[in-house]
Amino acid sequence: MAVISNTTTIIDAGAIAAGSGAMTLIKTLTLSNAATASFVNGASSVVLDDTYKEYVFKLIDIHPVTNETQFAFQVDTGSNTSYNQTITSTFFRSIHDETDSADPVLQYKTEQDQTQGTAFQKICINVGNVNDESCAGTLTLYNPSSGTFVKHFNAITNTYRGENFSETGYLAGYVNTTTALTRVQFKMLSGNIDSGIIKMYGIK
Repeated sequence: MAVISNTTTIIDAGAIAAGSGAMTLIKTLTLSNAATASFVNGASSVVLDDTYKEYVFKLIDIHPVTNETQFAFQVDTGSNTSYNQTITSTFFRSIHDETDSADPVLQYKTEQDQTQGTAFQKICINVGNVNDESCAGTLTLYNPSSGTFVKHFNAITNTYRGENFSETGYLAGYVNTTTALTRVQFKMLSGNIDSGIIKMYGIK
């Protein structure tokens, strides 16, 4: 907090430190007919290390080859590439169609969550593959290098669905392991990623 007294400004250094976390771009993947998008190299020999406490993934115009498929992610530890870590998650959405012929909906989607599941976690649902259709949003992973706590994540995305709906998805959960995570992979659950950009940032 800044205090002004006799025209002198006194700065609380603790307040500056608490709000000084700038986003640092670590890596950009530009995708073209890609089966997967894997972040396996970053600030050091592994993509997720203790350099940053938060890792943010910006999903930009993710466009599938297959119509109405799901865009999803998983993580792994060490040099493992199975991408089958245990996840517990929640997912709810709001939707509205272009013609306004159906009532807008806000609902919890049990088929998009996981209860101690090891599948790829869905982020965007029923993404359309017409030329102007895609999904976009942000996925944040918190303190993945911790050896003490589970690894929390959340995401907010918007999808231009194949049925000409706008769907905003709200995802949150945790990876139920205290082992440090080292890598992240994204993919469509059916078909390839036709095009898109994923940017990875670190926040200290």
